Amino acid sequence: MNKPPFRIEQIDHVVLRVYDVPIMQAFYCDVLGCTVERRQEEIGLVQLRAGHSLIDLVSIGSKLGCHGGAGPGTEGHNMDHLCLSVDGYDEAAIIAHLKAHGVHVGDIGSRYGAKGEGPSIYLFDPQGNMVELKGPPAL
Repeated sequence: MNKPPFRIEQIDHVVLRVYDVPIMQAFYCDVLGCTVERRQEEIGLVQLRAGHSLIDLVSIGSKLGCHGGAGPGTEGHNMDHLCLSVDGYDEAAIIAHLKAHGVHVGDIGSRYGAKGEGPSIYLFDPQGNMVELKGPPAL
């Protein structure tokens, strides 16, 4: 087989179809530290800076959001989970921060990721999407 004429560098962006953009924006900015990069109100898109990547929030009822069909619910989600690599991983401090914000924290353990095996914390955003905060590889 021929190799493709390109090399994937990193995840550029992830798009989440959401019911309540302000609540989701507050979670990703206030709790996880993202910043608003850009807004395109005419199509219902808010783009959040997450390190070198973007997390796009698209309102389900917007021009852009309507293209995806029914929104996520108890029987289906937008994705399995989103994994964010974390610099300055301090498990106790992260968990205390999340709990102070009323975030539902899930399983904590060592998992394999792009940089190898290392610590991670699963949590859930206000819409029930699972987010993984991934620390550096174990040495």
